[in-house]
Amino acid sequence: MKRIAVMTSGGDAAGMNPALRAVVRSAIDAGVEIFGIRRGFAGLCEGDFVEMSAHSVSGILQRGGTILRTFRHPQFDRREVRDAAAEVFHRAGFDGLIIIGGDGSFRGGHCIDAEWNVPVIGVPGTIDNDIPGTDYSIGYDTALNIAVDAVDKIRDTATSHGRIFVVEVMGRNSGMLAVATGLCCGAEEVLVPEAPFDYDEIVRDIEQGYNRGKQHAIIIVAEGATSAHTATEQIRTRTTKEVRMVVLGHIQRGGDPSAFDRILATRLGHAAVERLLDGARGVMVGLKANEVTLTPLKKDRNKARQAVEYMLGLHHCTR
Repeated sequence: MKRIAVMTSGGDAAGMNPALRAVVRSAIDAGVEIFGIRRGFAGLCEGDFVEMSAHSVSGILQRGGTILRTFRHPQFDRREVRDAAAEVFHRAGFDGLIIIGGDGSFRGGHCIDAEWNVPVIGVPGTIDNDIPGTDYSIGYDTALNIAVDAVDKIRDTATSHGRIFVVEVMGRNSGMLAVATGLCCGAEEVLVPEAPFDYDEIVRDIEQGYNRGKQHAIIIVAEGATSAHTATEQIRTRTTKEVRMVVLGHIQRGGDPSAFDRILATRLGHAAVERLLDGARGVMVGLKANEVTLTPLKKDRNKARQAVEYMLGLHHCTR
């Protein structure tokens, strides 16, 4: 294998740049030419390739986002689009591809590996932490710390005014980020798409907390469960307490990657190059029990759901 490509795809996540840095420098160290694909699958289809060097990834270890940029390109789901992109890819002479991204990116990578006869290795990069096969995805720790810091600040105001605060966090269709935020902040309630919830029961629990002497209530809402606006209105009609809402939004994606995410990204980026050169294909590198592992790019989504349900049960026991 003499020439490989790397791309970042899907939603940006803090740690993508450290992962990219590790991929590029590990490939160069192995004597392999490495090219970056700008703007994810859109750049792949358009042939937007740039040769990478050790210097091109200098100074990006501490930077959020991705220097290769990313772009959602749903057209790649169509077979005729993938066939046209395959011609562009093969003309460039690439022998393999590394994709840093999330579940949707890996579905595209699975198609490339199966249809193009091109070895593909995935590196999990998403704040949602919803990818089976790894304990942590790149960007999750940073996003979680941002959310926890924000909720801690909100709690000060909630206590001062005796308010109920509804805080919406990201996570797409997964509640992992929401339930972890709730655990870290001692939230009274967490609403996630993996479990049903009842507003009457939620308000009853909150009122009981106030009766015991609590001076505030924090409700964490996963964006995939419902909107903060809807939850706020539903709760407001059921209580006399003052209810406010906060949507953390994209602030969770940006910022400098945490130390944990920098180390995780470096380990997985390096491992992706090693495994690709060793002949692995159609797999994702992940971290399980602090060991680098390989799992198929095609994922069992039930495993991600089960992880959230376990965390939610832990929250119910400790709140």
